[in-house]
Amino acid sequence: MTKQKLIVTPERHPGPDGTVIAITPESAGWTYVGFEVAKLSAGMTLRRETGANEACLVLLSGVADVAAGGAEWRGIGRRMSVFEGTPPYSVYVPSGDGYAVEARTDVELAICTAPGRGGHAARLIAPEQVGVEIRGYGNIERRIHNILPEREPADSLLVVEVFTPNGHWSSYPPHKHDRDALPEESLLEETYYFKVKPEQGFAVQRVYTDDRSLDETLVVKDGEAVLVPRGYHPVSAPPGYDVYYLNVMAGPTRTWKFHNDPDHEWIMTAGPK
Repeated sequence: MTKQKLIVTPERHPGPDGTVIAITPESAGWTYVGFEVAKLSAGMTLRRETGANEACLVLLSGVADVAAGGAEWRGIGRRMSVFEGTPPYSVYVPSGDGYAVEARTDVELAICTAPGRGGHAARLIAPEQVGVEIRGYGNIERRIHNILPEREPADSLLVVEVFTPNGHWSSYPPHKHDRDALPEESLLEETYYFKVKPEQGFAVQRVYTDDRSLDETLVVKDGEAVLVPRGYHPVSAPPGYDVYYLNVMAGPTRTWKFHNDPDHEWIMTAGPK
């Protein structure tokens, strides 16, 4: 898989329903994860059926009314930019259902999908329900918002957002989750959706395997997505530019068991000096 195929660039002009990024298992060349970004102008409505997939709708920014599963949540959304740093409002929608999102303000919406079994009710995931943690130390410190972690009900999806301050690294030390070898490691496909502040900046992400059959160093711009089909995948935020990304993961088993790159695992135990 080449560098060009790992980076997904948004459309310059949104589609009729506001879509600017559309990643399907078919377009990514894998099995589980789908990911879309829609930019809705105030007054626009996006309607979808979930079909065989469950969905997690993440309001990256803006305020909207959302209906799903016979329920409706009006006026949800608090932050106007991801860089306000507060956890988002999200809505979980099971497979075999549908949803409608009506934008009250301009809205940036992430649509995260993976195979579902229809075993859970549609529900609101309010900011107060999102687990917040600080991970790492020094210049590998970053803030994590666990939107749909494995302890919360879903069939396949794992969804998390990460704030990496300028000059810091995240998804670090480098780790991977590309083998169905539980309990040591789970197989999870993953997408990264990036926002950069100021927006003319960039992030750097390396995606590489032990045998280097995949070994790419990517310069990722604001609004781009990265596919991680396999391998280690650390991220760097250059000095002067804060980096946000939304991760979507799914695989045959809904658990996150990762394997650190042995060359760099010592960093986990080095600690602050």
